[in-house]
Amino acid sequence: MKNQAFSTSIVLVMISCLLLVKGLQTCNPSGNIRGRKAPQGQCNKENDSDCCSPGKLYPIYRCSPSVSGHTKATLTINSFAKGGDGGGPSECDNQYHPDNEPVVALSTGWYNGGSRCLKYVNVYGNGNSVKAKVVDECDSTMGCDYDHDYQPPCANNIVDASKAVWKALGVSENSNDWGYMDIYWSDA
Repeated sequence: MKNQAFSTSIVLVMISCLLLVKGLQTCNPSGNIRGRKAPQGQCNKENDSDCCSPGKLYPIYRCSPSVSGHTKATLTINSFAKGGDGGGPSECDNQYHPDNEPVVALSTGWYNGGSRCLKYVNVYGNGNSVKAKVVDECDSTMGCDYDHDYQPPCANNIVDASKAVWKALGVSENSNDWGYMDIYWSDA
């Protein structure tokens, strides 16, 4: 009888641990920020970037889905060049990067406080792959302000890439996929 109770207890502890681990892998919104209208000429719409809508609530995230050797993400396009829709210089090196350099920004959770700064990731999409350098954070916790070019916060699963990454993946600028595409990525 004691063995059966002990076995039942062990099974319940194991199930609890599995549920806890599953819960830790989930990334839910951490709150919302309210959109503000950008001052005239302050929201750069290059690459079809969105500008915040006044009063609209945008979810924020302090986490991203778990990273694996084949992490699913959404690839978006960004100009890291001076005057581009990326806003200021990149967080990792305080530099601007030309559109022909394969660089990316990762959502806040994947950026992980800069732990991936200036390291490389492999991006897989459209039947091709490219190695790109992490130079910035695609901020999932803030947005709709001057520092973020009056654009909404990034979703928690974004790899925001230069045109060079898109071209290396063989995506045509005329394609319906240009600017927003499902991909996989991994640390290089």
